[in-house]
Amino acid sequence: MSDCLFCKIVAGEIPAKVVAESESSLAIYDIAPQAPVHVLVIPKKHYTSVNQVSAEDSHVFDNLLALAQEVVADEGIKESGYRLVVNVGADGQQTVAHLHLHVLGGRKMTWPPG
Repeated sequence: MSDCLFCKIVAGEIPAKVVAESESSLAIYDIAPQAPVHVLVIPKKHYTSVNQVSAEDSHVFDNLLALAQEVVADEGIKESGYRLVVNVGADGQQTVAHLHLHVLGGRKMTWPPG
């Protein structure tokens, strides 16, 4: 999608600090972190949200989680704990219309999230 922020990052049109990358996914630091570690894991193929991922594309989640596991190991939060969050739609606080997984850690997470 030509106007999608994350598609532009994947295409190299907008710079981002890359944490990790696989053939199908990209992990970048969030520009407005909500925790000491706040990484976004995004599929390179555009999906507006979780709602767009069909059964035929369910491998997308496998790929996102695999890269997230690499990120938590590299960032040193695998053993201490972390939060994985996917926001969907306006009421779910999704601010970029491209499926992405938030990896949050580096401190004790609170509930409810804030």
